[in-house]
Amino acid sequence: MESNLIYVKTADLFADAQQIIEATKEYAYRSVNIAMLQRNWYLGKRISEEILNGEDRAEYSAETIITLSKQLTDIYGKGFSKNNLYRNLQFYRLFPQIFPTVMGKSELLTWSHYDILFTVGDDEARNWYAHEAFAESWSVRTLRRNIASQYYFRLLQSQNKQTVIDEMKDKTAEFQKDKLEFIKNPVVAEFLELAPNFEFNETKLESSIITHLQNFMMEIGKGFAFVARQQHIHTDMGDYFIDLVFYNYILKCFMLVDLKTSQISHQDVGQMDMYVRMYDKLKRTEGDNPTIGLILCSQTSEDMARYSILNENKQIFQAKYLTFLPTENELKREIERQKTLFLLQQEK
Repeated sequence: MESNLIYVKTADLFADAQQIIEATKEYAYRSVNIAMLQRNWYLGKRISEEILNGEDRAEYSAETIITLSKQLTDIYGKGFSKNNLYRNLQFYRLFPQIFPTVMGKSELLTWSHYDILFTVGDDEARNWYAHEAFAESWSVRTLRRNIASQYYFRLLQSQNKQTVIDEMKDKTAEFQKDKLEFIKNPVVAEFLELAPNFEFNETKLESSIITHLQNFMMEIGKGFAFVARQQHIHTDMGDYFIDLVFYNYILKCFMLVDLKTSQISHQDVGQMDMYVRMYDKLKRTEGDNPTIGLILCSQTSEDMARYSILNENKQIFQAKYLTFLPTENELKREIERQKTLFLLQQEK
């Protein structure tokens, strides 16, 4: 793949330097994206061929992907889960003509765009969304919002299409501003075998508090074992990060912690509910008790530390587990102390 960068010299050295830097960055991002798409598409193609040549049953397809996932994970580490390989298969089957065509003529999006397009069941709608996302340079968030709001079908049914288009552009204007959207995607870091840069995902204040909160939870004892920080969870709605994950060997359960720098919202509770359900489904083993979800809020004193035990029997588990967890006052004091220390450090 050759670079199509154009060197232009003007009387403004600074402007010329900016043009060179921005153009090469864009070229680098585009090159990484194409390489990632090629890898995923050809993996999907090879898996599809293996399945077609094998036994004609769903169980065989699942077994093939599970076996390959284990083999690739042993060598290359994470990134080749059975869910990821299945998405590769979807990519090839839903967009079979992307890479056999001459490079440069295909309307290539990012992998995150395609991941969202997989959720569109109607072929015509999916292809339309893909074309519009390319032609109009939609961000991933814009594409997700337009699919969720049935933008394609509303346009078809509307007599005044420009009104619908103008409304969409107004509601997605903020989504279109993030020029770093592609490179800060954890999937890209994973593809390049780099550690994800979580500074993109949190403010310095949040990061500082989480660091000390992790140490605080370990220091108080009571059976806590540290599992992960900023644990990446990928869903068809996007990428999420659980601030802290612990396992309590006294209670025999996972505990998920999310820090919010604003008053708790229904969205926060729903997000934690999703985390808890996913952990119970994917991580919980025989003998483990249901996962605990803990949401810490820091806008007002009464919301600084709030427990959200998201389980069908949440009141029972709340009563059972509360004595083993830090109290709200303990968490409140610790977070306030870390906020003060952080602010003092910034004044030096």
